[in-house]
Amino acid sequence: MAGRVRVHNFSISLDGFGVGEGQRLEEPFGHAGHRLMQWALPTRTFQRMGFHGSDAGTVGVDEAFAGQWAEGIGVEIMGRNKFGPQRGPWTDHDWKGWWGEDPPFHTPVIVLTHHVRPPEPMAGGTTFYFLDATPQDAIAKARTLGDGRDIRIGGGTTTVREFLVADLIDELHLVVVPILLGRGERLWDGLEGLEERFTIEAVGSPSGVVHLTLARRQADG
Repeated sequence: MAGRVRVHNFSISLDGFGVGEGQRLEEPFGHAGHRLMQWALPTRTFQRMGFHGSDAGTVGVDEAFAGQWAEGIGVEIMGRNKFGPQRGPWTDHDWKGWWGEDPPFHTPVIVLTHHVRPPEPMAGGTTFYFLDATPQDAIAKARTLGDGRDIRIGGGTTTVREFLVADLIDELHLVVVPILLGRGERLWDGLEGLEERFTIEAVGSPSGVVHLTLARRQADG
């Protein structure tokens, strides 16, 4: 049985933006800064991944959701914008992502880009593979790399939306953060009627965010 295709810990604003305007090296989330991820930084899960926030070791609703990020995952697929700030042909081949020498994935990671480059093996079991592919072809490649385990669509916003449009996602965990960004990259554009494909559950957190879990509806009969 093929593994599921999942999204975890993906934060959006009240007006549906998954990243702010003006992404660059100094501002990976654009003008949103770290506000979209503020709920996650204190959790043990994100602390272990090398992120730092106040009240390290917080437990509760946010930790319960954040902690599912790695369970059963065999491979991640991400867009090039999540991997780094460069656009167009690669000019800095020393750039190997935002995460340092030991990225938190510890699995193969497919980076979708029109500019293919050789794989980058890293410490801890992470290898970045650079692939120019449709969402369908990326899933096929991920299944060969992931040894039958689940596939995580890691973002950014455009990548998650493209896999939703292609109807390839089985489970989607979104975190609605109570801020308005007004501009950036919106998740929901072109996805009218998405609720017909998924059952949706909402859980509030004392941190102020709402965790939405969208699970693919099972076919009748």
